[in-house]
Formats: sequence, C-alpha cells, structure tokens
Amino acid sequence: MKAVHLTAIQHLSIVEHPAPEPLAGEARVRLKAAALNHRDVWIKKGQYAGLKFPSQPGSDGAGVVEAVGAGVGADWVDGEVIINPAFGWGNRETAQGEDFTILGLPRDGTLAEAITVPVAQLAPKPKHLSWTEAAALPLAGLTAYRALFSRAQLQPREKVLISGVGGGVASLALQFAIAQGAEVYVTSGQDKKIEQAISLGAAGGFNYNHPGWAKTALHAHADRLFDVIVDSAGGDGFEALLDLAAPGGRLVFFGATRGNPPVLPMRKVFWRQLSLLGTTMGSPADWRAMLKFVEQHRIVPVVSAVFPLARVEEAFALMERGGQFGKIVVSV
Repeated sequence: MKAVHLTAIQHLSIVEHPAPEPLAGEARVRLKAAALNHRDVWIKKGQYAGLKFPSQPGSDGAGVVEAVGAGVGADWVDGEVIINPAFGWGNRETAQGEDFTILGLPRDGTLAEAITVPVAQLAPKPKHLSWTEAAALPLAGLTAYRALFSRAQLQPREKVLISGVGGGVASLALQFAIAQGAEVYVTSGQDKKIEQAISLGAAGGFNYNHPGWAKTALHAHADRLFDVIVDSAGGDGFEALLDLAAPGGRLVFFGATRGNPPVLPMRKVFWRQLSLLGTTMGSPADWRAMLKFVEQHRIVPVVSAVFPLARVEEAFALMERGGQFGKIVVSV
C-alpha cells in the first residue's frame, strides 16, 4: 500500500509497504479520504513534541473496514466509518489524562491507503456526508464541539465571535454555533473569507488586518458585546478580544498560533467577570455528542480543496500559506 512518510523535517515521501495487520481489538480501515490539520504542518516543520522519523502524519480519515483483529465482531467488516483521532482520553471529562495522544504521531496516521486503529475509535460515517466531507469532520468537529458546548456552554440566542474563520475548526464552530441558534460574527485577514462565512449564515465580520478593527467592532456592538469568543491565535490580538467580551463572557481558545499574549490585563478579566477557557480536542462523550449534533442538524463540513495522495505536498503548501476556507482533503 501507499503511505505518506515524513522522513526528515520538511521532507515528505510517498512510500510502499505492506498493509498493517490488525491486532486484538483493532480494525484495518481502507481509507477513502483523509484531511489535513495545522498539527500536520507543525509536525512537518519539526515544531511538534515527540517528533520521530519516519512518521506517518494525518489525524482525520474516513473509509471502509476491511479486516478485524481478535475479539472484534465480524459485523464491522465492510462498515463505512470515520475515525476518532483522540486516543486515550482517560476517565475525567474535565481534561485529558497522561496517556492522551492524537492520531498521526506517535501512531501512524491517515495519510495512507490503510491504517489500523482500535475499533473503539470507529463510528459509522454520517450517511448525509460524502467521503471527503466525512474525512473533514473528526478533529475539527471534535475540537469545535468541545470548545463551544462542553467548555463555553453556548446557549441559543447568545452572541458569538469566531476569530480566524478560514481554518477548519473555526469554520465548523461557525456552523455549530449557527445550528445552536446563536448570532455569529467572525474575523479574518481576508474580506473574501468573511464573505464566505456570511454565505454560511454569519451575521457579519471584521478584517483584523484593517487598522483599528477592534475599535470599529466595539463601537458597532457597544449595545451588546459578545457572550462567547472562540480563538486559536493568541498573540497581540488577544487583548482586543477581551475588550469585545460582554460582562460575564467566555473566551475559549484551542491554540496559540501567534504565541502568548504580551500582557494579560487582569483587571479587565476580574472586573467584568470574564472566563478564560482552554480546550484541547475532546472526550469520547464529546465525540458521540458531536456526531449526534452533526446528524441532527445535517451539518456538512466545508471542503476547501481536494488533492490526490500523489499531490499531498500541494495540499500542505495550501495550508502553509493559509489559502483555504474550511478543510483541505486528500483523496486516497
């Protein structure tokens, strides 16, 4: 079978090796599609903990079960499935445990024609999704769901601001929040992406590359600021998000692509009763709830582009330059 291997920092190769055999409790999934995440880019750049060579990246995937190991029912064979990329969460809903890992490092990931995973990581593919749409869902959907619902406790009719809407998690957070009945606004560095978000149901947006964008947003929404703000950038712009939070508001963040904020204005946080909520991926319960929510609301992840496995370097290049709106998918 063919698989993508990272053989050195910034060096991807497509290799041939035998399909892996499922161990006890595992299934082998013949993948139909996989999807990229920023995590894969950081691994490729050598900026991720636990890096090893060779490694087989990829956290998102959907396909057909073609073989099972001991102790797994034969009824799984030929089943159409998607893969939960969060392994070893642990027994606490409040946070992952010490054994938590994400598919794609250290375990071989989904950028391959087939992989083996514990059958407990599998779920039936939502019937309303195509293979490319299903592959776009797992990591981003799980992260967005936990951020909005398990952590921020989003309620209908609340007002939401989602930063960096072009990313996969942010685009699904937009769709989830709209489905929940929230009034949703977005930020982006590109007007085109704001327009795309509005076409999906966003009420409006702000280009953070425009000087004074935060003051413009504050003035426009002075009568009612944002109950929930979702961010993955951090950095210099984080203080502006605090200013846009309503009293009692919740800021939930799952990344720090721009690094740590240079200052945390604690007086703004405690005086306005703000909650700062960190979140990472999600628990098995979050996974099940996310899938139920997606099926109930017929949510379809936005697929920005699809590349064949042979052109995986082009897929990475698109993500590295931030050219996508939604998810980048690799057909297998």
